[in-house]
Amino acid sequence: MDTDIRELKPKQLWNKFADLNAIPRASKKEERVIAFIKDFGKNLGLETIEDKVGNVIIKKRATAGMENRATVVLQSHLDMVHQKNSDTDFDFDTQGINMYVYGDWVRARGTTLGADNGLGVATIMAILESKDISHPAIEALFTIDEETGMTGAKGLKGGLLTGGILLNLDTEEDDEIGVGCAGGIDVTATRIYNEEETPEFKIGFKISVKGLQGGHSGMQIHEGLGNANKIMNRLLFDGFENFGLRISEIDGGSLRNAIPRESKAVVAIDAIHEKTFIGETNELAEIIKTELKTMEPDLQIAISKVETPKTIMDLGVQEGLTRAIYAAQNGVYRMSADIPDLVETSNNLARVVVKKGKIKIACLTRSSVESSKMDLANTLRATFELTGCEVEFSGDYPGWTPNMDSPILKVLTTIYKDLTGEDAHVAACHAGLECGILGQNYPKMDMISFGPTIKGAHSPDERAQISSVQKYWKFVLEILKHIPNK
Repeated sequence: MDTDIRELKPKQLWNKFADLNAIPRASKKEERVIAFIKDFGKNLGLETIEDKVGNVIIKKRATAGMENRATVVLQSHLDMVHQKNSDTDFDFDTQGINMYVYGDWVRARGTTLGADNGLGVATIMAILESKDISHPAIEALFTIDEETGMTGAKGLKGGLLTGGILLNLDTEEDDEIGVGCAGGIDVTATRIYNEEETPEFKIGFKISVKGLQGGHSGMQIHEGLGNANKIMNRLLFDGFENFGLRISEIDGGSLRNAIPRESKAVVAIDAIHEKTFIGETNELAEIIKTELKTMEPDLQIAISKVETPKTIMDLGVQEGLTRAIYAAQNGVYRMSADIPDLVETSNNLARVVVKKGKIKIACLTRSSVESSKMDLANTLRATFELTGCEVEFSGDYPGWTPNMDSPILKVLTTIYKDLTGEDAHVAACHAGLECGILGQNYPKMDMISFGPTIKGAHSPDERAQISSVQKYWKFVLEILKHIPNK
């Protein structure tokens, strides 16, 4: 319950998080949260600006004795990934997130929590509202649509901000200080196909894949998590040769930046092969579950008889589709040769939809090396074009090149060592942060990223560690005290 969340420490941060999580805030549907943040700033009597794309900037003067320090931009994004379990009854357009405390973690009931990046937003709100936190002049930047296109960061014009230091509060391990990130590009394949009337000798089945963990398609792409689209395709791949299987519909995955957790397909098979189909498909399902049992212990693959579908897809297109999905790269494509243990390039086969004569396959390709990103994007393009699909590249955004000589990096690493007695992990990440985009219009801004520990982002298993938020809050307050002079 929200009451339990509001009693957690630091209260000022958790209360702002609870306030924020009462507001529906899906990517590209941020009207209500934009209004909420604007009202928040205006009610505090602070200069509040909404730019042309919907980003909100709130400015607060330095506290006494901090007037000579450099102005700091505190930045987080307002939108959150909306994901829920299939058996969870929840309307993201009208309901606030239903949170609860579970040991040292805050979780949501059957949905994403919105800690990514709501805890960053709540941190900034708490600082803006405070009367006893020492800080330099602050420009709070709340961007929109980070999760589905970074259009807020892309649309932010130069000249709106004067700060020379940007603290991005969107990293998800509390011992990590981020100095770089991957860029990305959407690869979308589409095709129109002919539907055929299903022959009378065929019967219908529904195949479902669910129970996968899902997760962040950048930060967790190397973990070996199951991809529902790949699993479903494996179940369908030899179906025509073995059982006369014909596909009627497929609906797999959801958001491009979330590893697919669920997929369902409606198919027709030759009635004569019913017993063999059920037996061999269940046998293959058990093989797949055994392969993935360590990472995906809750994977469920179910086959159930349904009414025979009225139409099926053209056989030639079906064969091309299943082969293309099998061939399409999913997961890590290349590890970095320069930064140990960093994924350089990857792809998430995020969405597969087959319905009413139309195919759509959506991928998100990421890389910290621009040429490698485009190499993989073209690999996918070639794979899908060979099956007659049209392929579109969109949503291209740059990575953020690490600056190991960053002055603010030296400030943060020193403070972290003083607070914890340990060295922070300074690293680039495989997620897409807004810093690289913001740096295009603010090339002289010194940027850094950090945050509390959040697990399972972009999935209903998302959770924020309470003790980590306390550690992070102390870190934030110390950083603000130690911002260098102008």
